[in-house]
Amino acid sequence: MTRTLLVAIAALLLAVQVVRNAVVNAWTETHLDRATAAWRDHPTVALATGMLDIANSARERKRVDPETVASILAASRNAPLRAEPFLVRGVDRQIAGDLRSAERAFDEAKWREGRSLPARYFLAQRYFDRNDERRGLAEFAVLARLVPDGALTLAPYIATYARNRANWPMLRSMFAQGYGLADATLVQLSRDPAGADAVLALAGPPPSGARSEWLPTLLNTLVGDRQYVRSRHVWASRYAIPDSGRLLFDPDFRLPGPPPPFNWWLASTTAGLAERQRGGGLHVISYGQEEGALVGQLLLLKPGTYRLVAGLAGETPEGAALQWRLTCAPTNAVLASAAIAQSAAGWTFVVPGDCAAQRLELFGIVSEIPQQSDVRISRVDLRQVG
Repeated sequence: MTRTLLVAIAALLLAVQVVRNAVVNAWTETHLDRATAAWRDHPTVALATGMLDIANSARERKRVDPETVASILAASRNAPLRAEPFLVRGVDRQIAGDLRSAERAFDEAKWREGRSLPARYFLAQRYFDRNDERRGLAEFAVLARLVPDGALTLAPYIATYARNRANWPMLRSMFAQGYGLADATLVQLSRDPAGADAVLALAGPPPSGARSEWLPTLLNTLVGDRQYVRSRHVWASRYAIPDSGRLLFDPDFRLPGPPPPFNWWLASTTAGLAERQRGGGLHVISYGQEEGALVGQLLLLKPGTYRLVAGLAGETPEGAALQWRLTCAPTNAVLASAAIAQSAAGWTFVVPGDCAAQRLELFGIVSEIPQQSDVRISRVDLRQVG
């Protein structure tokens, strides 16, 4: 009976030890406080605690506490292959200004643990500090694989180096490795008009990028910077749209593929909704209770007089709660407007010489007697007259 009890106790203690190890390994990276409570003297806990103290010292540009170094070195004797002692020395030497010794220590840490995030990060930082972008970007490429959402985290830093043309060959090589680095970096660059050249160069020749997130971001950025002609050129080239000389794209609503702003955008709001019909045409409903744009497209009309004719399926009452508006994009000034019923007979308007781009939009408006207006548009023709 006693022997059986001892065996049972030994098995229980062994199970507890295994569980504690699992808890420590699972929690040191995400819940260090729990891991410390589970097993304070475990080498992993001691090293993780020490590294956290060192990280705080590095952030505050302070020397590492000697007691922290001593505790890490003591813990490392129980884990001789760990990278942490070399990371400690690297950070300490870096803060002391001994950058060569710091780099050697980080290299030793990386050699012992190739997946060590701190070693890779500190090495990348060191390489960039001494203008060795090639090796720094190589470390970033590894970090992108090791860190969850690493590409998104590193994209702002990589984008900084993408602004230098000399780094483009290195970046192309890094992007070819995958891991989402290319798209994340190009999206970051696309948010700044000054990054447009780098984006287009690194994305490759047209029509590459047509399904990437960076393209609509770049189009909207250029439009926001009033680079309307360039944005239209990028849009047409990336979506392989021939320059047919048309003033209005997709007049019969058959081509939903190329996105706005130079194709129709359609809305579904509290003012109403608009949706393409199978085989072409547009179905628009205005609820007549509030105002809001339901359909729109950005145009690049030259100064002059124009005539728009909307082909409507069936009769549209004069009081329909739908109105076309032409707005000058740079100033948001309304240049002209017409009821939907008027556009069926032909709506003539003038584009002035000081308006580089225009928004053509169909608004749902408030009707005198709120009621739903249901309209089907088969085609919209726009041409210059006079």
